[in-house]
Amino acid sequence: MKRDSLKRELYAEFLGTLVLIAFGAGVVAQVVLSNKQNGEYLSINIAWGFAVTMGIYVAGGVSGAHLNPAVTLALAFRRDLPWSKVLPYSIAQTAGAFTGAAIAFLVYRAAFNNFDGGTRMIAGEKGTAGIFATYPQPYLSTTGALIDQIVGTALLLLVIRAIGDARNNAAGNLGPIVVGFLVMAIGMAFGLNAGYAINPARDFGPRLFTAVAGWGFEVFRVNNFYFWVPIVGPLIGGPLGAVVYDALIGRHFPKEENAP
Repeated sequence: MKRDSLKRELYAEFLGTLVLIAFGAGVVAQVVLSNKQNGEYLSINIAWGFAVTMGIYVAGGVSGAHLNPAVTLALAFRRDLPWSKVLPYSIAQTAGAFTGAAIAFLVYRAAFNNFDGGTRMIAGEKGTAGIFATYPQPYLSTTGALIDQIVGTALLLLVIRAIGDARNNAAGNLGPIVVGFLVMAIGMAFGLNAGYAINPARDFGPRLFTAVAGWGFEVFRVNNFYFWVPIVGPLIGGPLGAVVYDALIGRHFPKEENAP
């Protein structure tokens, strides 16, 4: 029974993350490949936020809809999730992200060919790798990018903890929508430097897809091997945000109110 339960949870994490990335990569593809005739940065923020909401509705009742290894790791740190589930969840999320990117590419393949003539480029006027994974601005140092990802993901988990803490508020069934607005707000406020990945699976899965789908393994080498930053940064920031919330808010409710 435990094995069957874990299998259901992994399927849910896979499918929820697939939905998240299919919508997320899809909106960026639409904006970039149409030369901003069909959308702009704001529409990207809005669609990514609702993509998170849709992913949560798909997986929430089965696995809790982490959709993000940083969330999974933070919950394990809080002892809300067995450590044995961290790696399987992360693999399922990354596989879902890879597949979601593949779906977006399949739908827009003709548009890609029309845009770049079939030659896949990472950067430049016809660069399209950024549709799937995140890349830093030229002015941003590796340290600056790491700070960007730590802070963004810490804010994500801090507020997710607040949303999920029934002692603090009663988001209830609105929780998925509120989390979507949270991601939207992070994108609007902190998207400039490096595209607000704030999710190792969201970045690594699609980046791996681009590596095997025509962009080449240079996607892992560019920007001084930047690819590790949106993996490590969120894995630091996620638990940090949860710890900060617990330390300053969660542990200071009256003792008769049991911790969630």
